[in-house]
Amino acid sequence: MLKTQTFKPFQFILWISLSFFSFQAFSQITENTYHRAEYFLSNNIQREVYHMEVIPNWIQGTEKFWHETFTKDGKRFFITDISTQKTEELFDHEKLAKLLSDHSGEEIDAGNLPLNRLSVKESGEISFNFQNKSWTYTPEKEELSSSPARDFPNRDYAISPDGKWKAYTQNFNLYVENQETGEVTQLSFDGQKNYEYASFWGWSDMLYGENGTRPEHFTARWSPDSKYIQTQIVDLRLAEKMFLLDFSQEDKFRPQLMAYYRGSPGDSTVVNYIPVLFDVENRTEKKFPKLTGTHFTGLNLRWSPDSQTLNGLYFPRGYKEMSLIEMDRESGDVRKVYAESSDTHINNGPILRRLEDGRFIISSDKSGWNHLYLYDWKSGEEINPITSGEYVVKELVYLDEENEVLYFMGSGKEKDINPYYSMLYKIGLDGSGLTLLTPENSFHSVSYQDGKDYFIDNYSRVDQPTVSVVRDLNSGEILFKISEADISNLKKRGYQSPKQFTATAKDGKTTIYGIYYLPTTFDKKKKYPIIDYTYTGPHIDITPKTFKSALIGLQQPMAELGFVVVTVDGLGTAGRGKAFNDVSYNNLGDGTTDHVLAIKELASQNKFLDVNKVGIFGHSAGGYDAARAMLLHPDFYKVGVASAGDHDHRMEKAWWPEMYMGYPRGDFYHEQSNVTNAANLKGHLLLAHGGIDENVNPSATFKLAEALIAANKDFDLFIWPSRNHSFGRTNGDYFTKKRWDYFIEHLLGEQPIRHYKIKTD
Repeated sequence: MLKTQTFKPFQFILWISLSFFSFQAFSQITENTYHRAEYFLSNNIQREVYHMEVIPNWIQGTEKFWHETFTKDGKRFFITDISTQKTEELFDHEKLAKLLSDHSGEEIDAGNLPLNRLSVKESGEISFNFQNKSWTYTPEKEELSSSPARDFPNRDYAISPDGKWKAYTQNFNLYVENQETGEVTQLSFDGQKNYEYASFWGWSDMLYGENGTRPEHFTARWSPDSKYIQTQIVDLRLAEKMFLLDFSQEDKFRPQLMAYYRGSPGDSTVVNYIPVLFDVENRTEKKFPKLTGTHFTGLNLRWSPDSQTLNGLYFPRGYKEMSLIEMDRESGDVRKVYAESSDTHINNGPILRRLEDGRFIISSDKSGWNHLYLYDWKSGEEINPITSGEYVVKELVYLDEENEVLYFMGSGKEKDINPYYSMLYKIGLDGSGLTLLTPENSFHSVSYQDGKDYFIDNYSRVDQPTVSVVRDLNSGEILFKISEADISNLKKRGYQSPKQFTATAKDGKTTIYGIYYLPTTFDKKKKYPIIDYTYTGPHIDITPKTFKSALIGLQQPMAELGFVVVTVDGLGTAGRGKAFNDVSYNNLGDGTTDHVLAIKELASQNKFLDVNKVGIFGHSAGGYDAARAMLLHPDFYKVGVASAGDHDHRMEKAWWPEMYMGYPRGDFYHEQSNVTNAANLKGHLLLAHGGIDENVNPSATFKLAEALIAANKDFDLFIWPSRNHSFGRTNGDYFTKKRWDYFIEHLLGEQPIRHYKIKTD
């Protein structure tokens, strides 16, 4: 017989109370949980790895360079002498700390010297900024002196190369002043507010209040012979503003209205630039209305050394065309030296180098892979491809014109090596003699100073600490090792480097690459919820490739809370060729489908992964991804945190969607909007935004919130009133814990500690 038990009221209350305290006692989340995560925040963890990398600062006139890094004694400055192959401390840190303390009256820690804008002269004299002063230190004599801080160069005017003329603006027009006689000449006469000569639009220019004025800017390019000025007219007459309200200012009891110019995809009401050329001696002006471009396409013209022509890259809206143009200063005629078009988009930052003998090098995806081509400047005809094949040229490191040899960073060429790993090659300008100079199966970061016969190479993988070496430029031979990252502190903590994995993409054939992070408390017998860290922006591949980028990020701190964190580069992202990248064209909303497939495949191979508990988070374009994933794959992703998300590309800054989503706007903008698909939400979603974010206006998050409300969907909303686009980053802040806690509560099923303050250095 089944017996029942009857509780008296007091017993029932006591039972609930005991159950509550019992639950709290066995909760996995304690202060130590947060401490483990804090340890891996960037301001903390960078001090725990000694000799992480070597970023050289070359000392002019010598075979030496200096660099700074962390050691067991704190931050240290080192100098390397290539001729002797020795690296030693740049100076006695304790002696300088004492001198600086004595002179400044402030207690200075030798392990954290506050030296800004440091430079080293050939003589060994060291200069730096501190306490708004410029300091000079001579190590040999142990002498330290200070002077008022040097002012930054005045950018409100431009002095001609011969020193005779000063160009400046007044009442929105361009003037020049003769520096010898003081005579002033007005060069333009139709300038007025919102039609402004020799100015430019600043990315974060703010107008405060209802009648706020835009910050003044000046730009003018003198010809080398000092006879001409090339500049532009900034036309704001039809431009529309975006708005923000700052509620956070302590001395105001009404919100501060903020406005800025930022066009959205398809807008005709944008800031325009009109190129203009002035003949200073004859006081004539030529406008080039046919070359008018938007503030987000722009036209950056450069003078030829003989002052006869200007040249630059011209992109119409949509970035489906690119022209290398040349403008004749006398006639004003414009010719196309080189032109290219695409059905999707053209990279707006191609490699371009003009040679002294009338040839030029330009990069192009026209073969399906980013490669270098040699052209004749006068005829505009191709001479020959320099590089070719199914790999990507990433960067031109050095051009040795005398010997007709080019050095470049490329990826994807070597068999059985991660196709994202950058490696240094050399090749003849005729396409012959391709040679790999950095053969290690690692990601190589190279630093080179023109004219030297050696270079610095930092090579690493996510699972291999950085090795910093000096290599011979011609052969790639390692001449000597400078340092190797010391991760003994990490090992004591039980740190396991992220694990690399591959999966099959949504096309059923392409191999995609990712990594996953384990907590330092990892137990393979347990089941771990999975969190996807996402940013599928087509201009970048977000998965870390180097030891440093894997360690200093958002993923490891999140893993320490009791998750496995996954990051994947799916189809449509950068670094793998034109066809791979173009998968996202007109299709930015499908970036996380490859993530779903990759996580499922990974989980099928690892029993410790709980594929029934998957979350996702991202910031900016990653914020769009996170919310989009929750709406596109509502049965797969159970929890999402979307911060600073551009949830509807029609509301985003124009250049990015117009290049990668398409121009003019099509129905796909509407179909892939998170606002449009709000009714699909099933899981827990936290939306977050900075109240004064001028990069991704918070209106997109508010509009998504309104759509979720209209669809009767439960969600959470966090607005940081005083923050712009930068919050929740690797160094940790208030939102960092809020994001942690959201996953702790809704994905891990635990109770976070309320009111805990993250500890950062």
